[in-house]
Amino acid sequence: MTTLTPSRLLVRSTTAPAADGRVVHVTPESAGWRHVGFEMFHLRAGQRLERRTVGHEACVVMLGGRCRVQAAGQTWPEVGGRETPFDGPPHALYVPLGNDYALEALTDDVELAIGTGPVASPSETRAPRLLTPGDVRVSTRGSGSMERTIHDILMEDQAAETLLVTEVLTPGGHWSSYPPHKHDTPDPPRETYLEELYYHRLRRPDGWAIQRVYTRDRTLDESIAVGDGDCVLVPRGYHPVSAAPGFDLYYLNIMAGPIRQWRVTLDPDVERAVQ
Repeated sequence: MTTLTPSRLLVRSTTAPAADGRVVHVTPESAGWRHVGFEMFHLRAGQRLERRTVGHEACVVMLGGRCRVQAAGQTWPEVGGRETPFDGPPHALYVPLGNDYALEALTDDVELAIGTGPVASPSETRAPRLLTPGDVRVSTRGSGSMERTIHDILMEDQAAETLLVTEVLTPGGHWSSYPPHKHDTPDPPRETYLEELYYHRLRRPDGWAIQRVYTRDRTLDESIAVGDGDCVLVPRGYHPVSAAPGFDLYYLNIMAGPIRQWRVTLDPDVERAVQ
């Protein structure tokens, strides 16, 4: 009998949260790269999460529920409000290097993600800031079976040092991150090097999607079945996603690299085929 080896690019959520509510933890060391870190938490009402940005900046994205938020002497009494990540743009908190921040769950269904990127010497002094749904740029990308909705949370139009953060909602039966693109070569302005993490959610928790991560020379070529709560690491290569028919897909993208610009190149074989 053949034994299948789990993909090194797949990180699954734990079935039961840790004492602090954490269900996913990815560090640059565990991922085998240098820039992107990620944590996912499920909190109950009254549960408090405290963090400090030491050697990095952070973006906290509210996937669901409501929190009281404090950061560097500022307080936001109620942040969040969407029921699920499929219910409109999010609230998010940007926390620059060297700041304490805390989140206290106001409801029993709080789901929040923390993406981090390294910062050694900030280019300018910044204060923590709350990003509301009105600050999130919403757009539609692609057409036909490649159409999906984009929520740009902390992309280049929002000030930060290394992090780029966005959400994508892909209807069941559609493709996204398509035509396949890559950002693994430091060749600006044509392409920039960015590590990327995908955190996947399904509108129906019993659903699934497929993500392929591959290079043209096939030294990396994996097709990964992802379920609700799974992460996929993209250290290099093209990385398209397909949502199975009937299963609407959400994913949160955390990206970071030496240059904070999203510059990609498409797989020329696929680009020709879809023209």
